[in-house]
Amino acid sequence: MAFNGTWKVDRSENYDKFMETMGINVMKRKLAEHDNLKVTIEQNGDKFHIKESSTFRTKDIDFTLGETFDYSLADGTEVSGAWEMEGDMLKGKFTRKDNNKVLTTTRTLVGGELVQSYNYEGVDAKRIFKKQ
Repeated sequence: MAFNGTWKVDRSENYDKFMETMGINVMKRKLAEHDNLKVTIEQNGDKFHIKESSTFRTKDIDFTLGETFDYSLADGTEVSGAWEMEGDMLKGKFTRKDNNKVLTTTRTLVGGELVQSYNYEGVDAKRIFKKQ
């Protein structure tokens, strides 16, 4: 339950290139760089409630580890997949509904920061969050 709390994005690494590979247009990519994303995580055993709040939308997500669920990314891309806990890491594997390509993402705590890593089509990116 170390992930519990509210986390605000502090910085990103290679995020623009990642979004470009995902097929997100340049205007949406520029807006996403300044989305002021906040993620509130509440874990209770293997159940999670996550609230994503940004300049553009607020979304509540409920999931249980190991159970497949559908999710809509901020740009509208529809995916289906599941989160697993591997040691101290949350690991997600999601398949896009439009092209069946796989997006993987992890959440880990590093030095008191929440590091969310992404991989899509061989392009890696990170978003680093500070606890509020």
